[in-house]
Amino acid sequence: MSNIKLNSGFDMPIVGFGLWKVDNNTCADTVYNAIKAGYRLFDGACDYGNEKEAGEGVARAIKDGLVKREDLFIVSKLWQTFHDAEQVEPITRKQLADWGVDYFDLFIVHFPLALKYIDPAVRYPPGWFVDGKEKVEISNTTIQQTWGAMEELVDKKLTRSIGISNFNIQLVMDLVRYARIKPATLQIEHHPYLTQPQLVQFAQDAGIAVTAYSSFGNQGFIELDMKSALETPLLFSHETVKSISDKHQKTPAQVLLRWATQRGIAVIPKSTSEARMAQNLDSISFNLDQSEIDAISALNKGLRFNNPLNYGIPLPIFA
Repeated sequence: MSNIKLNSGFDMPIVGFGLWKVDNNTCADTVYNAIKAGYRLFDGACDYGNEKEAGEGVARAIKDGLVKREDLFIVSKLWQTFHDAEQVEPITRKQLADWGVDYFDLFIVHFPLALKYIDPAVRYPPGWFVDGKEKVEISNTTIQQTWGAMEELVDKKLTRSIGISNFNIQLVMDLVRYARIKPATLQIEHHPYLTQPQLVQFAQDAGIAVTAYSSFGNQGFIELDMKSALETPLLFSHETVKSISDKHQKTPAQVLLRWATQRGIAVIPKSTSEARMAQNLDSISFNLDQSEIDAISALNKGLRFNNPLNYGIPLPIFA
């Protein structure tokens, strides 16, 4: 399976390319090289601050005849400071302009919490803090109000599908009760140290495709000097993962990605190395035994790295 059929009727590649922490100076080249390697899904966000550069990579690939726009599946996300219903369409149009495209294939609510609006002309990306330093100010806008504005993006053909990220079961339960357009995807932190099996099962049973971010666990958080990441053994060198990768003659990264995709969960790894780009994309070319999937799942510690509290942001969203 190389695609997941979304409830919106569109096909989404099961292996995509994540743009979080892709350096602005190299982002255009990285996206171009990833397209050349065969990637078709690119997962971006306002908060990553590199959408303009990612769009430049896409434009160059289209100009050079590597792909057409309709071959790509471009994902972006609504940041918390734009949850007020009247801000959703304007910021979406800005992000589309940054990417240089007419529509997103998927537009996602990044976190289930509205923050006070910050004018993009003042600071962009706006980040978490209203003063740019330490003050967090919550907006009174509800998820229902934001979701209504997201649905209008579909009506106006600014995005083909809409989705959510970092929602728990209760929030998803609430959302599907009033949603006119059901979320097509749920993006969550998902790796062997944080398996979230009940959330995954609930979403899939509800017809909502699950996308995993941070598939390599703490690997992507060490460079942020995060204490919990530094104190946790790397999955790449974990004996369980290594023994399975040795058996299949695949890299630990390929094994971790296949552990997800074989269970119908999409993945969005990133790499600037063309060799690793190819390996990650090729991770669906083999199958794990059920016993191996179970052994990797048994590594679960309930350990979440992408938590605002871990960045010194006083918002216990996942408590």
